[in-house]
Amino acid sequence: MIDTIEQFGRNAGIVWDALHTYGPLTEEQLIDVTGLRRYELHIAIGWLAREDKILFDGERYHLDSTNLTWDIGHEAGKVWLALATRDELDLSSLTQLTKLDKNKICEALGWLAREDKIQVKQRFPKGI
Repeated sequence: MIDTIEQFGRNAGIVWDALHTYGPLTEEQLIDVTGLRRYELHIAIGWLAREDKILFDGERYHLDSTNLTWDIGHEAGKVWLALATRDELDLSSLTQLTKLDKNKICEALGWLAREDKIQVKQRFPKGI
């Protein structure tokens, strides 16, 4: 079985490669070009934001110093706090506790995974 955190990093590399090859892309274009599911893309965005490699201009993502540190870093703090107060949480529970939508939680998980601060015990379901 593939290590989930390792896969998060690979997916971040896929997104980086797409932006390097095609230039700035929208979320939908990134999904089309990379073949990633929406939640995988958002995890990769969080990972790349933590690495200071992705910028969002309100419409498209670019390879550049990130402007997402405040947003995703703040979201990661909320998710980290929720995880620190419970043994295990699923995505639905994180949504309820943090009041963040699933995409924001996925970005936060990507950020925290890049910091090696989380463990994922099972794969995400296809429907998120």
